[in-house]
Amino acid sequence: MKLATYKTVYWDGLGIIVDDKLYDLNTCDPSIPDNMNEFLRDGETSMKKAAIIEAGLRSQQIDIKAVENYELLAPVPKPASCRDGYAFRQHVAAARRNRGLEMIKEFDQYPVFYFTNHQAIYGPGDIACMPDHFNKLDFELEVAIVIGKQGRNIKADKADSYIAGYMVMNDMSARTLQMEEMLLNLGPAKGKDFATVIGPWLITPDELENYKVNAKPGHTGTSYNLEMTCKVNDIEVSKGNMADMDWTFAEIIERASYGCTIYPGDVIGSGTVGTGCFLELNGTGLLNDPNYQTQWLKNGDEVEMEITGLGALKNTIIAEPTNWSILRLKK
Repeated sequence: MKLATYKTVYWDGLGIIVDDKLYDLNTCDPSIPDNMNEFLRDGETSMKKAAIIEAGLRSQQIDIKAVENYELLAPVPKPASCRDGYAFRQHVAAARRNRGLEMIKEFDQYPVFYFTNHQAIYGPGDIACMPDHFNKLDFELEVAIVIGKQGRNIKADKADSYIAGYMVMNDMSARTLQMEEMLLNLGPAKGKDFATVIGPWLITPDELENYKVNAKPGHTGTSYNLEMTCKVNDIEVSKGNMADMDWTFAEIIERASYGCTIYPGDVIGSGTVGTGCFLELNGTGLLNDPNYQTQWLKNGDEVEMEITGLGALKNTIIAEPTNWSILRLKK
């Protein structure tokens, strides 16, 4: 199924997309919650009802008018939490090589993640950025999952059953803010807390069956052969594949849920695919050519990320009308 959160002039709603038309789930069946968070908390009950509605719409046994003149929002507008992983070895190795560092052996020993701001979630559309964000403003091309049921101490071989769906994810990054605070060994915070973009909709796992591939040797869980691309102002700047994930989402869930309960609506990102951000691309370019022209996102740039089976997530970078800077406050 393809599930979406949307808004009209009059209301926000939860919809299902069938044959490129959006239908309001709560209108089709009033027992279905009218927002994604409650829908996910309702678990398999609501999922089964939505699947019945999808079948009815396809067979025309349900006759209901499609929603018109709507705007897509983030599929999960207010996630219960938002974590971001570090699953692609190619990206990690390239980023370290570009800084003159050897590949870190711990990457192959356990998956890691950090928490980001679950109250700064964007969907398709404009992304508002402050002046300091534009100091090396970057995208990060990722896949994200949404947790569909509560669990704790989940083993990797059972973890895929906790995934309600998949989305495109853009982990926006203000690199100057990020790098100055990480000198203090606390990880990203201000460099990441202003915008995480997910969308354009949530795709349930059954939609991706034909793309399934084996996890990499020595790893547990499902992977998918999904091509990933990013364009900036219609120029392709990044290309990768979800199948290149070294750590699977199942393994990330295993670590995330150790001694910790995960909840329906939790969002977990994969981390950046190889070549999936300007930081890596600029570093590689400069390593090969000292005269390489680096690139960062600017006011008015259009960013489009597309992943096979998951759709295209489109955003425009917009500058907030202010000169306020916290970088200038440094002692």
